[in-house]
Amino acid sequence: MPPLSYTVPTPLQYFAALVAPQPGGSLALLEAAACIAQDARPRLDVQQLLADVDALLARLARRLPADAGALQRLRLLNHFFYGELGFAGNANDYYAPENSYLHHVLESRRGIPISLAVLWLELAQGVGLDAAGVSFPGHFLVKVRVAGGQVVLDPLTGQSLTQEALLERLEPFRGSGGSGEAPLGLYLQAAPPRAILARMLRNLKEIHRARADVGSLLAVQERLVVLLPEDWGEWRDRGLALAELGRASAAVQDLQVYLDNAPGAADTAAIAALVRALRPEA
Repeated sequence: MPPLSYTVPTPLQYFAALVAPQPGGSLALLEAAACIAQDARPRLDVQQLLADVDALLARLARRLPADAGALQRLRLLNHFFYGELGFAGNANDYYAPENSYLHHVLESRRGIPISLAVLWLELAQGVGLDAAGVSFPGHFLVKVRVAGGQVVLDPLTGQSLTQEALLERLEPFRGSGGSGEAPLGLYLQAAPPRAILARMLRNLKEIHRARADVGSLLAVQERLVVLLPEDWGEWRDRGLALAELGRASAAVQDLQVYLDNAPGAADTAAIAALVRALRPEA
């Protein structure tokens, strides 16, 4: 009998399996978000991170009275997460890529709004709260449905935000008239897991772009194309990263996909010129 053999998936293949479309749109947000860090740390044990979060959830659950209502559960969760565990924003190095890597956030207790939110949401939902992320402009938020309404919180601090505070935060992003004057409620809709992952990856994309770290940028772009296969702008951006790394053939393929699917985009002439320059002379 021949020996058993198996192939270990690459980090990108692992991520692709986690975000593949499922009936009902379900997606293991914590696991998918955690494995993003494998681009920087390929041997990261994601299952250990999941076990560590489960252990925190078990500690929290033991403190909850069986008849605790949503507000009591929320207060106990925030005391545990921000008070006892000491989670907070990384004010000293806010734009470090590590702030988006959940294993680092879990170890250091420091992160950015969206990475803290992913961990907080796992605990909140684990203790029965109807909690969701909110892709608010400029600063990711979380919310919890309670009797008579909802509580919106800043995941950096756990502080609840009044309508006035939310409108003040929204003001810099409002346009003059048009859709910029949309009601506040439209900005507070629950963000699906796929959108949360996309926002995490796009945060990293901008960090790597600002640092001119094209290799790391390409790794993020690979994940964005897998996550959002019909977002043609991500194909373009992956193609541009490939071109910058000297991988002309692969770059041309991605850029051509963009041109084929976004014919009315403002940059098609520039991208078409780049494709012609990258193609070997006939």
